[in-house]
Amino acid sequence: MRIFSFGFFVVRIQEGNKKMNTTRINPRRRPPPVLETERLILRRPRMEDAEAIFESYARDVEVTRYLNWMPHTSIDQTREVLAEFIDRWKSGDSYEYVLENKDSNELMGMIGLGDEDAKAVIGYVLARPYWGKGYMTEAEKALIRWGLHQGHYQRVHAFCDMENNASSKVMEKAGMQFEGVLRKWCWHPQADQKRLRDCKMYSVIN
Repeated sequence: MRIFSFGFFVVRIQEGNKKMNTTRINPRRRPPPVLETERLILRRPRMEDAEAIFESYARDVEVTRYLNWMPHTSIDQTREVLAEFIDRWKSGDSYEYVLENKDSNELMGMIGLGDEDAKAVIGYVLARPYWGKGYMTEAEKALIRWGLHQGHYQRVHAFCDMENNASSKVMEKAGMQFEGVLRKWCWHPQADQKRLRDCKMYSVIN
């Protein structure tokens, strides 16, 4: 079994049989294929995005340091995961968006929404040149706004590694509140290949 992901959402690919670990989203809560913010376009991924994703962040050891997947070593890995994300949009299992800069059309990262009945979880990843400029906070606010303000969810939450202070700041600036520490919650193999990592949980409720 091979395990890949771009952010929070993990793809498990069994030899000869593809399996996913997400819960299907109610069709009535299906998000729009495109969301726009002041500086960003959030859109459905396409297979032609694979090269930009691989080059900009999927192979970057710094970007993936506190994520639940190892850096990609070939573009074939990226294509494989991207194909799964595209299939998930079609089936309604989860929704991953590509982040595109409105001015330059550059692909900057991804953000995804996972359904948990009346709750939703957000996961994200951003290429290093765009760190510290408020882009991910902007994208996260857009998803929270869609999820909560339209009455689709009562709660939206996200979590990050205890040492990932930059991600904590993103969630706080997006309006999420710190709830506590989830002990031994998630694998972050670049930080520790043997033990589950403690994580900080943030949420916003309706």
